Amino acid sequence: MRKIVLYCLIWIGAWQASAQKFIYKSDKFDELSKNHKTLAILPFFANLKLESNKELDKKQLLALAEKEGHAVQEALETYFLKRKKKKKFTVTFQSVGKTNAILKRNGIDYNNLKIYTGAQLAEILKVDGIINGNLTLNALLSEGVSTSFSLVDYFLGKSKYGRIAIKISDGDSGKLIWKYEKEINRKSGRNTGELIDIMMRKASRRFPYEKERRRDKK
Repeated sequence: MRKIVLYCLIWIGAWQASAQKFIYKSDKFDELSKNHKTLAILPFFANLKLESNKELDKKQLLALAEKEGHAVQEALETYFLKRKKKKKFTVTFQSVGKTNAILKRNGIDYNNLKIYTGAQLAEILKVDGIINGNLTLNALLSEGVSTSFSLVDYFLGKSKYGRIAIKISDGDSGKLIWKYEKEINRKSGRNTGELIDIMMRKASRRFPYEKERRRDKK
């Protein structure tokens, strides 16, 4: 009986691990990205499913969602700046400060960002590609979360905080060319910075703009 329970737990663990992340790369990535030189990182769209939702009005929830979205934007910029010192990318990344300033000058903010296509935003920002995405959270990751959990909590799914998807779109066509989606749980990190650092390091071998990866491919 114990062996059956153990096998079941192992199977559930393996199934959950496989469901935790998903990486997509377009068959036309090389063709569409061959002239990419600069990418802009946008604020992420956050969908908050907090237990305290009933105590917050729509305006407060939107403000918190915007805070979480900007936290991911800044964490990605920090990650790329750190990695730039160790590895060489085939592209550069427009500073978040410049990106947000240009958006503001053009009357674009977190509330109306969704009405613009990737191609329109790339043209406005004068970049070759756009990095954006979305996340669903049941906790405020930017303020820090608990990383302690039991195996029972893990197998029952009680250690999950949500999900995040990072997308790259070609500036000219607006087409999605790369996507990395991952579950956020208590093993992902204590805050937004740790989450981005851990998940991007795990995906680094598949990050499409890393020079060493492309050289190995050849």
